[in-house]
Amino acid sequence: MNRGSFERSILVTGAAGFIGSTFANLMVPRYPKDRFVLLDALTPIADPNNIDSATRNATNCVFEKVDIRDRAALERIFNTYKITEVINFAAETHVDMSLVNPQDFIDTNIVGTHNLLQLARACGIRRFHQISTDEVYGALGPEDPAFTETTPLAPRNPYSASKASADLLVLAYHRTFNLNVVITRSSNNYGPRQDTTKLIPLFITCLLEGKKVPLYGDGKNVRDWLFVEDNAQAIDIVFRNGVPGEVYNIGGNCERSNNEITVMLLELTGRDESAIEHVADRRGHDFRYATGTAKMHKLGWEPQTTLHDGLERTVRYFRSKTEEVP
Repeated sequence: MNRGSFERSILVTGAAGFIGSTFANLMVPRYPKDRFVLLDALTPIADPNNIDSATRNATNCVFEKVDIRDRAALERIFNTYKITEVINFAAETHVDMSLVNPQDFIDTNIVGTHNLLQLARACGIRRFHQISTDEVYGALGPEDPAFTETTPLAPRNPYSASKASADLLVLAYHRTFNLNVVITRSSNNYGPRQDTTKLIPLFITCLLEGKKVPLYGDGKNVRDWLFVEDNAQAIDIVFRNGVPGEVYNIGGNCERSNNEITVMLLELTGRDESAIEHVADRRGHDFRYATGTAKMHKLGWEPQTTLHDGLERTVRYFRSKTEEVP
């Protein structure tokens, strides 16, 4: 198979995950002249049903079950589909699991990314877009200014350390081998299809099922919340218009404590504060993240979804999934 009449042949890794599938569902119909090769290892936190049937059946889309740790399988994908660009969403992302089994995070987030970089260089890829996280910057105090793209990297757990390492590899391939790369680092995403081990979908599903929500510590930890579709739109802008070798932070301009998020979810699900169960705090739990977006604003992007609207859409989605269960 060759590129045929397609202007690009874009490899999207981690495409059955939360953010990757949202990106695919939005962009496959938007760009009919581009072929999207959706790739995922289908680990337990991924779901092929995250990719809409209309997306999977589109003439400019193909899905392949491949693990980015498998160099030989990746090489087959690059050669078969004549890949011209790469967007790497594939990653192990659960902080708690990185404390239990760090090796999986090293193997996927670092070694897997390096496999992609080696093949991208060998095949003359026109752009390599690495999807990263604001967690590579470490933690902030209550009065610290928001992270910028020049904030020193200071990861505090195996997950964020593995993502920071991958970012440095990507930038090294740009500086050493002149590979055309961009990196986006987003704040905490939420929205439909998110894995239910994450805070917002976990709390929603517990509340809808009449269970209590396990709130870490005193609930004062602060995150900058970003609706997943807003992140997908920002990623597309950077992929197509970002300056080679540059990093772009994507934030929701929406700092809220876990307590505040919990109260909003209680209201949206009709539960009260008796549904909160305080549990022991997580080891190395970062206190606060805040992600500056001035650089993205220069590219013409800003978040469009309010926290209330985004949470309402997310609750509606998980309510519909709960009602589907016999």
